[in-house]
Amino acid sequence: MDQAVKVGLIGFGTVGTGVVNILQNNADIIAKRVGRPVVLAKIGDLDVTTDRGVTVSSEILTTNVKDILDDPQIDIVVELIGGHEPAKRFILHALSSKKGVVTANKALLADHGEEVFEAAFKAQADLGFEASVGGGIPIIRSLTEGLAGNHLTSIMGIMNGTSNYILSRMTHEGRDFSDILQEATREGYAEADPSLDVDGVDAAHKLVIMVNLAYGTPVSMNAVYTEGISKISTVDMIFARELGFTIKLLGIAKCQDQVIEARVHPTLVPTESPIAQVNGVYNAIHLVGDAVGDIVLYGQGAGSLPTASAVVGDIIDLARNRIYGSFSRVPATSFQWEARKPLAIKPMAEIESRYYLRCMVKDEPGVLSTISGILGERGISISSVLQKGRKQGQPVPLVILTHRSRERGIQAALQEMNALPLVSEPTTLIRMEGIE
Repeated sequence: MDQAVKVGLIGFGTVGTGVVNILQNNADIIAKRVGRPVVLAKIGDLDVTTDRGVTVSSEILTTNVKDILDDPQIDIVVELIGGHEPAKRFILHALSSKKGVVTANKALLADHGEEVFEAAFKAQADLGFEASVGGGIPIIRSLTEGLAGNHLTSIMGIMNGTSNYILSRMTHEGRDFSDILQEATREGYAEADPSLDVDGVDAAHKLVIMVNLAYGTPVSMNAVYTEGISKISTVDMIFARELGFTIKLLGIAKCQDQVIEARVHPTLVPTESPIAQVNGVYNAIHLVGDAVGDIVLYGQGAGSLPTASAVVGDIIDLARNRIYGSFSRVPATSFQWEARKPLAIKPMAEIESRYYLRCMVKDEPGVLSTISGILGERGISISSVLQKGRKQGQPVPLVILTHRSRERGIQAALQEMNALPLVSEPTTLIRMEGIE
C-alpha cells in the first residue's frame, strides 16, 4: 500500500487507550477499508509513564503537544482531553494547519461549536465528532448522511447513561435516588462529582449538537430548558408504574413551522414504548422523519471501546478524504455553511405537553374539587386521578394526569395550588411524552 495516514492523539486516558487498542488490533481491516495503513505517529499526554494496558513505543510518547500540532507529517489530530481549554486552542491550531480533527468533546462543541465549525470551514479542514453524542451509537452520521433527505419532526431519547442507570435501578428496586447514586459512584458508573450527569447538563450538551445538525441552526445552551433527576422519588416511580408509565431522563427536540423546542427533563413514557425498555448505562435515540418514519438507535453511550469505536470511525472517514484530496464532502454542520440560519427556540412557558402532578394533601372532603377547580380555571382538563395510602391525620398523595396543556398555565396553577393550606409540600410535576 501507499504512504500511511498518520494520526496524532492528544489525551491517553480511558477513551484514548480504547482508540490505541482498536487501531492496533484492527489495523489490517482498517487499512483495507481506507486503502492505506492508518498509524499512530504520536501520543501526547501529561502522564506518559502510567501503564494503560496497551503496548506502545516510548518513541511516540510525548508530553509536549507541539510535537503533534506542529508536525507536518501528522494528517489527523485526535483531541480526547475534554473541557474547554486547552482543548479548544489545540483544535483551532490543528484546523488552521489544515489537519483533520477528530474530537469527542461534547461540552466544547455545545458551548463553542460555532467558533470551531467556522474555523474548520475557513481552513477547509475536516472535523469529526461522532463520539461526542451517544458513545458508540452512530447518531451524528445518521443525522448528517443517512437521514439527510428527511425533515426531522422530533428527536427524543436517553442521552446520559449514568442517569439512566440510576433511574433504572430506582424503578426495579424501589430505592431512593441518593442510595443508588452512592452505589453508582462506588461502582464507577457515576463520577465523583456527578452533577453534569444527574442535573441533565451532559444530555443538554448532546441535544444542542443534535439540534444544530438536524435543523441547520446554531443553538445556545441557555436556550435549552434543563432539569435533572435528583427530585424524582420512589413514590413517583410506583405511581408511574401503576399508571402504565416509566420515568426516564430525556432530551427532546421538536421542529414545527421553523420553531424549535429543545428541553431536557424527567419524562413519563409508556412502559411498552422502546425508550422505556432501555435500562442501565445504555442510550437510545428515537428519531421521526417525514419520509423514513420512526427510527430508534440503541447502544452503549459511554465507555472506552464503544466511544473509541466512534472516534476510529471518524479517523477512517477523514483518512479516506485525505487520500482523495477532498475536505468537508459532508459538512461538519450537516448543512452547507451559507445555508444555515438561526431559528427561533420556543420558550419553555409556551411548550405543550401532558403532565403528571403529585400533590400531598390533607385527607378531607373537597380537596379534589378545589384542585380541579384551579386547573379548570386555566383550561387544564384532567385525564385521570389516583389516590392511595389514606392515613388519618396525615397528608396523602393525590396523583393527577392532565390532557395536553400549556406549560405557562400549569406553572401558574401549581403556584396557586402550593399556596393552599390543604397542600403540605410543593407539588411534583413530571412531563409526559409518547402518548399522543
